[in-house]
Amino acid sequence: MKFLDIAKITIRSGDGGNGCVSFRRERYIEFGGPDGGNGGNGGSVLLEAVDSLNTLIDFRYQQHFFAGNGSGGMGKQRSGRNGDDITLKVPVGTEVLDEDNNIIADMIAVGQKVTLLKGGNGGFGNLAFKSSTNRAPRKANPGLNGIEAIIIFKLKLIADIGLLGMPNAGKSTFLASTSNAKPKIADYPFTTLVPNLGVVKIDNSELVIADIPGLIKGASSGKGIGDKFLSHIERSSILMHIIDCTSENIVEDYKIVINELELFSEILSSKPKLTVLNKIDAIESTDLKEKIELLSKESGSDIYCISGISKEGVSSVLRSLQKIIAKNKVFSHKKDSVTAINAEKTGWEP
Repeated sequence: MKFLDIAKITIRSGDGGNGCVSFRRERYIEFGGPDGGNGGNGGSVLLEAVDSLNTLIDFRYQQHFFAGNGSGGMGKQRSGRNGDDITLKVPVGTEVLDEDNNIIADMIAVGQKVTLLKGGNGGFGNLAFKSSTNRAPRKANPGLNGIEAIIIFKLKLIADIGLLGMPNAGKSTFLASTSNAKPKIADYPFTTLVPNLGVVKIDNSELVIADIPGLIKGASSGKGIGDKFLSHIERSSILMHIIDCTSENIVEDYKIVINELELFSEILSSKPKLTVLNKIDAIESTDLKEKIELLSKESGSDIYCISGISKEGVSSVLRSLQKIIAKNKVFSHKKDSVTAINAEKTGWEP
């Protein structure tokens, strides 16, 4: 299945049905009075987050979604049928924005539902206008029109850990060696073209890891492909910065990635980070020690050493990540922590 993380669609709620002007006309019943029914309400456009999807590819082939119109009222006090609602199903982690990039809803929990557009109300039939002073009303209300809008879906993966690094730093190897994920691994840059998710088990707990394509200098201004997917790690509790220890200038590699984060988003640059030297089985111990000292001085933090191939040091890093996540949890899957529009706050109108 192709990965698509942004989609632009047109939605429209249904029109309400018109009210009916009708009078009761039966043999032997004089002055039967009004009996026109109300029109049915138009259908609404709903949104639901489901765990069976991980891409927005369905919205590439269909971009228009219209709810059903309500039927008009009829005589003999018969109300019109309500229009059918339409429910759009999106992956968990989908942001919904209007054309001005204002957030309408943030679908972060499985089963979360939002009413994007409410259908138009049906009009009153002449029976509703009957009173002691107006016993034969000859008017009815038309149904209200539905609402049409253009909205944008942006998928942001939900993960505990976001992997960062230059191309070929070993991010995909680390993901493959610690989880059941099967990312593409090769000895050339940009083998990772789309984000990958993996679930890691450590000490009877699970951590979700997101791997995105490598960053290069100028990524924040559009160079390479990593900048297209940086938003997928904005929800992560911690960023794991993986650096290839066989690189000739690890300090420069570190600076490039950190600088691109700062240029791209303040959210990413302010997240907790754990710096890791990968491929330690490929260099001598004396060279490794020297590089650890250089990187520690530049980053001002402890440096972890691992080998994605031999899995040396991997368990230690995962336990450290687990502890940091517990202390610095910045995103919760609980529905009561949702600050965006939820099922109780409905009826957005453009």
